Amino acid sequence: MNDRLKIAPSINVLGEPLLPCSLAPMTGFFRDGCCNTCQQDTGSHTVCVELTELFLSFSKSRGNDLITPQPNFGFAGLKPFDAWCLCAGRWLEAYEAGVPPKVNLASTHQAALEIVPLEYLLEHAVIVN
Repeated sequence: MNDRLKIAPSINVLGEPLLPCSLAPMTGFFRDGCCNTCQQDTGSHTVCVELTELFLSFSKSRGNDLITPQPNFGFAGLKPFDAWCLCAGRWLEAYEAGVPPKVNLASTHQAALEIVPLEYLLEHAVIVN
């Protein structure tokens, strides 16, 4: 990893250690399975979500196609029920449009709170075992 990256502390929105979001598919800004972040993560890939068909269609309609595989980038494409570190701004946009995916709070980085109010995340929290 680049020594110049100042990684934010791995703390979730509940003030506890950040848990992994997904290893299959591998997610996160650092592709480490966690929604860790740093200053270079301008999209704030900090909200761990359970994807839905409705959200994936919404995201594609907004110009962010998460469905179509992009093999040249090592991206197999996502499908409903996959867990993924989503950009906090996209989650907020989906919330405002009435189509937010469920949120795994234990795996959502505290930096998401700079963009999304905790009460919004709590409304759509899912318990992950």
